[in-house]
Amino acid sequence: MPPDTVLDPTLDLSACAREPIHTPGAIQPYGLLLVVDPSRWVVIERAVADPALVEAFGDPLGQPLDQVLGGALAHAQATLAALAPDTSAFLGALKLGEAGPHHTLAHRSTHCLLVEMEAPIAGEPGSLEDLYPAIRQFMAEIEKATSVAEQCAIASEHVRTLAQFDRTLVYQFDKEWNGVVVAEDRNEILPSYMDLRFPESDIPAQARALYQRNRVRLIADCDYVPVPLLRDGARADEPPTDLSASVLRSVSPVHLQYMRNMGTGASMSVSLIREGQLWGLISCHNRAARRVPYHVRTACEFIGQILSLQIALKERALAVEERIARRAIQVRLLARMAGDEDFMAALGRDPESLLALTGAGGAAIVHRGVCVMLGDCPSQSQILDLVHWLTLHHGDQDVFWTEKLPAAWQEADAFCGPASGVLAISISQLHDSFVLWFRPEVVRTVRWGGDPRHKAQAQVLTPRMSFEAWKQTVRQQSLPWQEVDRDSALELRTAIVDIVLRKAEEMAELNEQLLRSNKELEAFSYSVSHDLRAPFRHIVGYSELLGASAGERLDDTERRFLATIVESAKSAGTLVDDLLSFSQMGRSTLGLASVDMGVLAEDVRSKLDMEYAGRSIQWRMAKLPRVEVDPAMLRLVWQNLLSNAIKFTRHTPEPVIEIGHARTEHEDIFHVKDNGCGFDPRYVDKLFGVFQRLHHADEYEGTGIGLANVRRIIDRHGGRTWAEGELGKGATFHFTVPFFSGADT
Repeated sequence: MPPDTVLDPTLDLSACAREPIHTPGAIQPYGLLLVVDPSRWVVIERAVADPALVEAFGDPLGQPLDQVLGGALAHAQATLAALAPDTSAFLGALKLGEAGPHHTLAHRSTHCLLVEMEAPIAGEPGSLEDLYPAIRQFMAEIEKATSVAEQCAIASEHVRTLAQFDRTLVYQFDKEWNGVVVAEDRNEILPSYMDLRFPESDIPAQARALYQRNRVRLIADCDYVPVPLLRDGARADEPPTDLSASVLRSVSPVHLQYMRNMGTGASMSVSLIREGQLWGLISCHNRAARRVPYHVRTACEFIGQILSLQIALKERALAVEERIARRAIQVRLLARMAGDEDFMAALGRDPESLLALTGAGGAAIVHRGVCVMLGDCPSQSQILDLVHWLTLHHGDQDVFWTEKLPAAWQEADAFCGPASGVLAISISQLHDSFVLWFRPEVVRTVRWGGDPRHKAQAQVLTPRMSFEAWKQTVRQQSLPWQEVDRDSALELRTAIVDIVLRKAEEMAELNEQLLRSNKELEAFSYSVSHDLRAPFRHIVGYSELLGASAGERLDDTERRFLATIVESAKSAGTLVDDLLSFSQMGRSTLGLASVDMGVLAEDVRSKLDMEYAGRSIQWRMAKLPRVEVDPAMLRLVWQNLLSNAIKFTRHTPEPVIEIGHARTEHEDIFHVKDNGCGFDPRYVDKLFGVFQRLHHADEYEGTGIGLANVRRIIDRHGGRTWAEGELGKGATFHFTVPFFSGADT
């Protein structure tokens, strides 16, 4: 802001606030406006900026529309008559004598018809088609943008190129209608506003309503002299005419003073409407006065509409992806709860999923006086105090959330570090039972474009005097809970209350149906696999008999063909055997017993001696505990993992295979680590799938079923499997065995 800028002492701010800005009673001095009574087709009000037009054609006031301005509008009367309320139409460029062709628009309201004619600008484009190459280039670029921020940056650059302003920025509203500049393109004439925030009072509610109704607004000169809208004496006491749709509509003196304080002589805004709501603005500023031709403004409006659609598509796609991810997490949690009468214990066994469900740093499950804490939480006593406060003040709410807990409950000051934000669901109407998620305090510095404490008082519009950056340090506040966070929590509550607690019998029936379907599917797989074994053995047998009987009559090519048939049939037979084993694994009964995992792993290793005969492998085996598992199934787990480690270190000069163990509060974690060929971590999700291989069969034999068997076995024990690896640096395969009642822990 220029240092000598001051507020005009004659500006009646209270009067400005009382007069709605959509009925200013004047236009900007760049054309003319006619208000027409559509029942009589007579001009009942007029504002004409150029006196020469009145001198040349006479005063339009009180005249029939088809006779004013030398009959320029006579041909358009049919079009005007067909206009529906709250719609507009472009009537083309109509020539008004020596004044030249004027861009003419009509707007129909409930009670009247507005016809405005905008004076031409020297050198302006002849049509929108002249600007189509620029629009096409914008569309090509924005389609490649990978984020909303990038889309906004592209739009700001193209709008400034078209409209030739000193600075163009994209301004996004938050939920409290404060704005933040998310993109900017400028020269060095005006300062940067990038990343600055502006308070809600800068664009009050009535201004936002106009932005939503009229998507482009141009103020060509902040020092313009308004042209009054004149009416005949008979209508002097009637309400002022609504000029919301008018392009030439005059603006509040307060806003003009605001522009002067900002150091801008001209401005243009393009509204960004996302799904019917005002998302933000493309806002253009120029140091000197500047008129923007009609077709250029139309092109900028088109860009604004494209940007609005792209923002909506991008945000909707991101929201859908996030909801799908949250739903997958919820399915995992529900799967645990469905098979456990104690839902609290079931939730606590998968802390990563429970925290990821709402993007929290900590969580607590409080039920019947028991408190289970996961992640970064306040102390147990603080959590119980919070639950008591929630019960007293928010007990009737299914879900409660705030990112400013200390502001809502002063006692939370003591633990604002881990829990400045809380999201809580009530899971019982009889007990103080809650699931709570916590988010930590995020201390951040917000840069405002002026002190946000300068607010309009008593709805009085006042132009802000300073736009210098003002920094505010925000404390005792977490990242906000998004709608997807709240919905995920609420859906979990519904699942707990309606499914687990109230519909246990229905869930049991669904589980029974699922088990029945799985058994039928496994029986089908078993039958198919079993029936395929004999044909492959016949192919191998008869091919070998053919080779023996034909003997020397076969040439080298024929013998190679026959060998390929035998090798392929053997591979297919092995694949069928493995598939049969995989199917049987799902059908067999789980027989738990206390097993010494150290003895079992060593026994499997010793039986694999022949697989690395002639090679020197350094084995590192930690002391392994006793666990309660199915011995035959866990033997197959060790056999697959150790056999893979031996196979994939085949070309390693000094192979090392490590068998390790760790223990947590809920489970034993085992791993097999090698320094072999490893794998690309991008494809880690494929490792445990049936028939999934990351190496060619010519390099390393196998069918791709072994690791699928490992996962199925561990899943049946209620455990988890995962892998880590890097090409050329080896791999580590982990599996867990949860603690069972009666296990030797």
